[in-house]
Amino acid sequence: MAFDKNFIFGAASAAYQIEGAWNEDGKGLSIWDVYSHMPGRILHDENGDTACDSYHLYKEDIKLLKEMGIDHYRFSISWTRIFPDGIGKINEKGLEYYSNFVDELIANGITPYVTLFHWDYPYELYKKGGWLNNDSPNWFLEYTKAVVDRLSDRVKYWFTINEPQVFIGLGYDQGGHAPFQKHSLKDIIIMSRNVMLSHGLAAKYIRENAVSEPKIGFAPIGPVFSPENDSPEAIEKAKERSFAITKWDPFSLSWWSDPIILGKFPKEAYELFGDLMDIFSEEDFKTIAQPLDFYAANIYYSSFSPNETKNGYVEGAYIGSPKTVCDWPVTPEVLYWAPKFLYDRYKLPVIVSENGMAGYDWIHLDGKVHDGSRVDYIHRYLNELEKASDEVPVLGYFYWSLLDNLEWALGYDKRFGLVHVDFRTMKRTIKDSGYWYGNYAKEKNGK
Repeated sequence: MAFDKNFIFGAASAAYQIEGAWNEDGKGLSIWDVYSHMPGRILHDENGDTACDSYHLYKEDIKLLKEMGIDHYRFSISWTRIFPDGIGKINEKGLEYYSNFVDELIANGITPYVTLFHWDYPYELYKKGGWLNNDSPNWFLEYTKAVVDRLSDRVKYWFTINEPQVFIGLGYDQGGHAPFQKHSLKDIIIMSRNVMLSHGLAAKYIRENAVSEPKIGFAPIGPVFSPENDSPEAIEKAKERSFAITKWDPFSLSWWSDPIILGKFPKEAYELFGDLMDIFSEEDFKTIAQPLDFYAANIYYSSFSPNETKNGYVEGAYIGSPKTVCDWPVTPEVLYWAPKFLYDRYKLPVIVSENGMAGYDWIHLDGKVHDGSRVDYIHRYLNELEKASDEVPVLGYFYWSLLDNLEWALGYDKRFGLVHVDFRTMKRTIKDSGYWYGNYAKEKNGK
């Protein structure tokens, strides 16, 4: 059991959660810039106006990556730094910032991995209907062209869209994230189509126009069920449940991944949603299902059905079962089963594009951050992923996240980072987990 010596060990982040500088150097407003300022939307009425101030401190952050020995960094581009109004006039200062950022990564021996969209939708386009507007895929393509044309001579790895289940599901179906709305199923299916077309148009443009030979994927969440035991029956049941569509669920795995990779929806979608599915044409699927190089998935815990309880606990839980401070279950086995199930269905090499845990971390009396539970968490999950890599192609793992940052509507209390951030002073302190993870990666890569 061993990872390949070329296995990718990285860390990840998202622009709105770390950059700050929300209105500097020509940047326009995103929906998070606007709606995080509504009272009661974010815990403690916090926002990302300053966040980790990484816009100004990015060189320091890159030095921290190098100090830890992390050679791969996944980050997202802020759409409104490039197009303040979402489309139209390009903001050269925004492109220059990310170009300099990529140069700094490469100068420090760190490979850049670009995510084009991580939830910070342009407010000016939102006012035009956002994802409900059937012009939105072309808006996304215009943005993609500007980024790819500027960065693809140095960037090889591209993630088009991050977690469509979450920004559609929480933003427009359940109302828990910006823009904090609840739409009809008809609207959500229209939005789904436009998100999928946006991905397809972007992937096609990257494939045909990137200067460096590109590697392309997208990064949905991976809500995979782990089997109750190792019997063939339990394994097959868990696999079936992972991809089943039995009712409307914006967090569905197959709703998003089947069209994008297989070029079709599961038949259950047509049975359940009937005429609402008529908006998808054969031409749509030809655009949506572009060839991809890997299947990326953000995976934190085994999926469970909240309606299935035993002795008062949801499925898979038990008295005293381990949880992170987000109340997420600690289930390392999911990083064994998820790659196996995902590869079996989609036949693409797997990247775990996010995995990590939130803790209540602080600076100890010795000036260090001793986060032993996070070290144990990462080690347990990587042990399971390493087992999976013996059986199916697994290309990499990105810890979420590099820095403690704004955890969206949960504010700054939930610390996920390998690096502690004092949000009053912006002082960074590498945690024990950061040093451990970097040493682990160097050992596995034979460095």
